Amino acid sequence: MWSQDYSPVAGSLGWSALAASLPLVVLFYLLAVKRKPAWISAVASLGAGVLVAAFVYRMPPVTILAAATCGAAFGLLPIGWITFSAILLYRLTVETGQFETIKTTLARLTTDRCVQALLVAFAFGAFLEGAAGGGVPVAVGAAILMGLGFNPLQAASVCLLANTAPVAFAAIGTPTITLALITGLPLHLVSGVTGRVCAPLSLCVPAYMTVLVGGRRGLRQTFPAVLVSGVSFAGVQLAVSNLIGPQTAALLSSVAAMACLVLLLQVWRPRSGSGDGVPQTARAHGNAVIWRAWLPYMLLAACVLIWGLPPVRALLAKTSFVFGWPGLDGQVLRHVPVVAVPEPYPARYQLEWLACAGTASMLACLLAAAFARMPARKFGWVFRQTTRQMALPLLTIASVLGLAFVMNYSGATATLGLTLAATAGLFPFFSPMLGWVGVFLTGSDTSSNALFGNLQVVTAGRLGLSPVLMAVANSVGGAVGKMISIQSIAIAVAATGMKTSQEAELFRSTFRHSVILICAVGLLTVFYAYIEPGWVR
Repeated sequence: MWSQDYSPVAGSLGWSALAASLPLVVLFYLLAVKRKPAWISAVASLGAGVLVAAFVYRMPPVTILAAATCGAAFGLLPIGWITFSAILLYRLTVETGQFETIKTTLARLTTDRCVQALLVAFAFGAFLEGAAGGGVPVAVGAAILMGLGFNPLQAASVCLLANTAPVAFAAIGTPTITLALITGLPLHLVSGVTGRVCAPLSLCVPAYMTVLVGGRRGLRQTFPAVLVSGVSFAGVQLAVSNLIGPQTAALLSSVAAMACLVLLLQVWRPRSGSGDGVPQTARAHGNAVIWRAWLPYMLLAACVLIWGLPPVRALLAKTSFVFGWPGLDGQVLRHVPVVAVPEPYPARYQLEWLACAGTASMLACLLAAAFARMPARKFGWVFRQTTRQMALPLLTIASVLGLAFVMNYSGATATLGLTLAATAGLFPFFSPMLGWVGVFLTGSDTSSNALFGNLQVVTAGRLGLSPVLMAVANSVGGAVGKMISIQSIAIAVAATGMKTSQEAELFRSTFRHSVILICAVGLLTVFYAYIEPGWVR
């Protein structure tokens, strides 16, 4: 069994952190500076991660190969499968003409682009995140916004920014539930504190994204919609997470935001020109036509929700195949303070061919095609076109997850985490950045919580801070990091059909917003830790 060493460079944590960050530097440099396509940047950063693991951490080559392939497999299933199914569903609505009806229905509700972004990217996107996660809201929301007249870059940026609000409660509360299981903290307490930390962020996101779409003028002219969406979402998120639990926090808050926005639009309209761009002409449709157009997405929500019900999940889980990844499971020894006591690092791969949310999404695709009476040959053609469209994004996802697993099992990620944890009194500010880095690497808030949850709790105990607050800061910081994960970038690019030359521009744009928000979350954590600690107990 190979043993991790968190300070392999001259016994120095600082120098070791510099070496550990090399793959991330390569990724940033190629994508943001050299503006290389995401798949090239991802493959190159994976290569750099392999070299660091081999020559800095002295990880055995066989173990490196096992970690990279395990990560790639996880990237393809379940993450890639969920994304592929979501893109396929969108293409089906386009080919059947249903997407045109969706666009005109939304345009009749409001032609204002700021309000359209609030409805689609923020409220509807949060509903999809709460039901499925895995990139579905970015894929679907960006495609709808682009159909409404948004340029691809703006549509992708807005959806990535809006997606930060519900991530901590995504996929029926999975990140929060995982955090409680990993840390051993009470679920009701973790859920409640997560809601208290997320609520201020959720309150501000609608205003932030409105400025991104329509500038300050757009914010002024659509302020009632911004206020209604933010207050309704944040208020319900706070109440549900504290009084009910994490499972329905994102779902109910998104439904509340959608309902309140639609009701507001019955009695109020933004003044002409508030972020419109070119006014859109919308033809009226009968109720039956509108229901048929939205049916694919209603089927998606229904299938994913049914898949998430405990009895159904337990039944479907019986078809899953779980095994220890060859050459990796139990072959790496982790040490204090990353874990409470030295223990082997498990590497269990769960082949959820039926229980995966991606399969629920694929069922929605088949049902949508059947209700639209799409010929099997036409469905096959759309499936092949989606496969071609998703080839490079799937390679990107697999490469980045391969890098994440190599860094995790070599100890490089732990080195970066321990470096931030060494900030002592400043740790509450830097604590969310652990989650931010974790999601940047893995693309998953759940994975980030599993990776850094215990480290947050151990560090909090040493510094006399609230372990629940520090664990929750990891999850909320991870939610902010979602918009810059390369997986999310790849999904947004695939959904909007952007050119590879625009991937770097999208990353540079979202990175700036992500830094602003992670600093805000850091300051909020400092407020709870030192000024009002009683609010998070």
